Amino acid sequence: MQDFVAVTGIVIKTIPVGEYDRSVTILTKERGKISAFARGARRQTSRFSAAANPFSFGTFKLFAGRNSYNIMEADISNYFEGLRTDYENACYGSYFLEIADYYTRENNDEKEMLRLLYQSLRALESGRFQGRLIRYIYEIKSIVVNGEFAGIPKEKEDDLEEASRYAVSFIVKSSVEKLYTFTVNDKVLAQLGQIAQESRKRTMDKSFKSLEVLDKMCVEKV
Repeated sequence: MQDFVAVTGIVIKTIPVGEYDRSVTILTKERGKISAFARGARRQTSRFSAAANPFSFGTFKLFAGRNSYNIMEADISNYFEGLRTDYENACYGSYFLEIADYYTRENNDEKEMLRLLYQSLRALESGRFQGRLIRYIYEIKSIVVNGEFAGIPKEKEDDLEEASRYAVSFIVKSSVEKLYTFTVNDKVLAQLGQIAQESRKRTMDKSFKSLEVLDKMCVEKV
């Protein structure tokens, strides 16, 4: 009897394998981060050609082999097409996927990171918030979810706007579903950026390719 597993999740990374296949990393509700093969996904006529791309969210039916999973069926409910067609949003979204890949592990309970990633991509696609605000919220909350947020440094508290201190407190304490319900002025946005950057440098010992592109874009806009 074949051993099938059904999981709900989002594709966070893909790697070409051979001539026609893809290795897909999926952040799932049931089994944390898992890797699976999508056979023939690089063929234009493949039923997995879209499902095996980053940002694809839905239900995946997997065959659990001895050493790996194989995708047998995929029912995608959200492709986040709006991110694929906007270069800047695609960069933000790719950065969020990279952080999710960095923080999550196989067979861990990663439901909170999955919810955070999904809600952040929805906020990004909605167009109602600045990309930088979503980025700073996502960075800080990712660190909070993983138990590594040390709070605002004492020596910086007096230099912050009251609205900035409130925003950080709101991000830390609020549920993921309530995160993207506020906007801030430029000064507060800049201070949130400083807090997010310092927290990221303290906790994430990795350079992110998408972040390098985003930082370059911000410099070019100034």
